Amino acid sequence: MRTDFDPGQLGPRDFYKFLTSVVVPRPIAWVSSTSPDGVDNLAPHSFFTVASVDPPIIQFTSVGEKDSLRNIEATGEFVVNLAPAGLIQEINATGTNFSADVSEFDAAGLTREPSAAVRPPRVKESPAVMECSLHQTLRVGDCVLVLGLVVHAAVSSDVLNGNHPEVARLDPLARLGGDEWGSLGPVHRLPRIRASQWPGSFTPRVTRGETLDTPGGD
Repeated sequence: MRTDFDPGQLGPRDFYKFLTSVVVPRPIAWVSSTSPDGVDNLAPHSFFTVASVDPPIIQFTSVGEKDSLRNIEATGEFVVNLAPAGLIQEINATGTNFSADVSEFDAAGLTREPSAAVRPPRVKESPAVMECSLHQTLRVGDCVLVLGLVVHAAVSSDVLNGNHPEVARLDPLARLGGDEWGSLGPVHRLPRIRASQWPGSFTPRVTRGETLDTPGGD
């Protein structure tokens, strides 16, 4: 048995709550931007993903008109800082609806770090940052998709294994439904099966907490 949900009957706000409860976990773009007046803004946005590999473009969604969006459209620059689980209190604090003349860096007690290629500062406490120039904004319904061309990236050396950032060391925070947040659980390594290997080399399903190495994956 299933329970049906009709977006038209629920209304936008209630269906938004439904969407954010089932589209989980969601990575967080911890976006720093600077207003034309020089105020540094910092806010978490949990509709976030990669939009293009070549050129490297990342994307987050502004639900409504917010300071991040206004600053980025005015200046054409922003930084996406990785949101680590150890800073959950600070990340939550930067989601407060402060007035535009208040910097969340100062309100949450976070440290500005100069960026290499853009004006907005990076979050020094974040283990990985991507500096972006605005590629495009796209209005979809009551939201705005913000696409940024990554012009520079920097990662704390202590989270690297060679040139590869290790997810356990990054310890990323995720948004769930309502007031719920998530952190990294068991990590499963399961390479993709090639068509040439199907079905003879198909292996049993991995159970939670186990790892499985299958040749021929990405």
